[in-house]
Amino acid sequence: MVARKMPLALLLLAVCAAGLCAQTGDSDEGEDTRPLWLRDLRRWEIVAFGSFPFTMFFTTIGMDLYRWHRESGMDWGQRQFAPWPVKSAGAVAMTDAEQRNTILMAAGLSLTIAFVDHFLERGRRKRERRREEAIPSGTIIINRTPPEEPEEVAPDGDAENEGNPSDVGDDGIPVSLP
Repeated sequence: MVARKMPLALLLLAVCAAGLCAQTGDSDEGEDTRPLWLRDLRRWEIVAFGSFPFTMFFTTIGMDLYRWHRESGMDWGQRQFAPWPVKSAGAVAMTDAEQRNTILMAAGLSLTIAFVDHFLERGRRKRERRREEAIPSGTIIINRTPPEEPEEVAPDGDAENEGNPSDVGDDGIPVSLP
């Protein structure tokens, strides 16, 4: 029994450890210095695991709708198989096979979303590279950036006494003291 669960435990440990190592960023210049394939793999992982809760939610609702239709033809009088928002108090729980199928469908949908995102990103990168290669050599490239905001000037020692009437001469002109 323990021997059957050991590979699953090791796989879970490896996935968790890989996620922790991927979070380190030692780049000082702000630019990612990791290879492109590693950045693509990290993006794929983020999209796959990030979309899983949403795909699980919608797949569960879809499975409940299927069960409701199969068992009662979506009759509002028999809501024990209805999806979550309209379930009755005596709702029938999913069988183990239905739960397993729901999880597998949600995981497959998450992986599909991650692969679609990967191929869309590769296509965007390829279009950008072609556009850059199509620019003739010697062309002046102007990159517009918003103007930098001026830094606040630290107040001088005299600035705190600006409203003090003793620093104003007889003619109303402020007098600076050495």
